[in-house]
Formats: sequence, structure tokens, C-alpha cells
Amino acid sequence: MQGAKIMIVEDEREIADLMKDYLEAEQFEVVLCEDGEQALRLFRQLSPHLAILDIMLPKLDGMELCRMIRAESQIPIIILSAKKTDSDKIVGLGLGADDYVVKPFSPSEVVARVKAQLRRSNQLSRPPGPTDVIVCRDLVIHLKAYEVTVRNSPVHFSAKEFEVLRFLARHPNQVFTREQIFADVWGYDQYGDMNTITVHIKKIREKIEADPANPVYLKTVWGIGYKLDGSGR
Repeated sequence: MQGAKIMIVEDEREIADLMKDYLEAEQFEVVLCEDGEQALRLFRQLSPHLAILDIMLPKLDGMELCRMIRAESQIPIIILSAKKTDSDKIVGLGLGADDYVVKPFSPSEVVARVKAQLRRSNQLSRPPGPTDVIVCRDLVIHLKAYEVTVRNSPVHFSAKEFEVLRFLARHPNQVFTREQIFADVWGYDQYGDMNTITVHIKKIREKIEADPANPVYLKTVWGIGYKLDGSGR
């Protein structure tokens, strides 16, 4: 991971410089941007390995910037925000962000999340094993292509939605806690927000279930966690 290029988009210079110092101490290359338009331009020019985006930005806000980057790239995206409501988090993750950090935060927390996201990204770029398709009744997951079809129709997933679904599909009928899912998909748990799992489960259900309120695939086991029901009943 050393030498990976990190783009920080933050108009509060003190915060940006502090994160830059911590990341450079870990041998990352850091690019700073103060507004969304500059960030989009530099993203296209420099092809960073990961982006850290504040929500409240001049010229182009962080949510729109996240959407535009995700339309062009699958690099990990971490959103920073002073907003603490679940609705803001749902919007950010729904636009394709991989993680969401609420201000104020510890710079070491951000470094830990950056390392975890890059580690996961590197793992996913490796060639998969001999089994590259998972089939669960009419749910088909293509590991190499990052594609999912449901009832013979293609369904678009964000990277993290795909990884959550893939993790559960690899262990059909096995119940996992939110902490276990988070640790596997995000690669860390020390700073994890378990509501992130709830958001992703909700969005996956909306895409694979005929009736998300009464799921037949992605089921909740109350008091424990979630499982992918291989029987589909």
C-alpha cells in the first residue's frame, strides 16, 4: 500500500493538512483539493487510488462529486461529514461511497480506514479462484465481472453492496452478525459503524427481493444478524 495516491477533498485547510501529515507519515502520496470542481479535474488527471471527500464543498458538493467519481471508477471513496444523521449516511453510501466518517474524528482513525479500504481493493483486484460464479436459485453472482442477475435480469450493485452479498452467498444459510460482516467486507472493526451494514442490507434487498419487506433471500435472524437463505423460501 505504500506509495498509494490519496486525494483529499476538504476546504478546511487545517483538517486537510492534518490528514495529509498523518497519511504521508505512512508513506502515502497525498493530493489536496479545496473544491469539488478542482477535485474532479485532478481525479481525471492523476487517477488516485483512493478519495476522501468532505460533503460541504464549494462549487461542487461532496455527494455529487462522489456520484461522478463512482460513475467513472471503482476506487474506494471515504466521505467526511459533520452531519450525524442516518439519512445523510444512507445517501452517501447509496451514491457509491465505501465508508463514512463523522467529524470530529481522530486522524489515526482515518488512516486505519484508508489502509483497510486499500487492502480490500488490492484483494479484489487479484484473479479469483476456480469458482467465479455463485448460483442461488434465480440469483446469480459473477465474481470476475462484478455482475448480478436476478430472475434473469441484470441488477447494478455498488462495490460494497456486491461484497456484502458475495460474502453471504459464499456461506448460504449461515448466520453472521453485523460485526462479522463488517470485519470481512470493510477489513476492520475497531472504528466500524454497524449501521453501515443495516444500510447495505436494505439496499441489497431492494435490488434482489420481489418484496423487500418480506425477503425470501436475505433474511434477518433477530437478535443475531443476517443470512442468505439458499432455499429461497
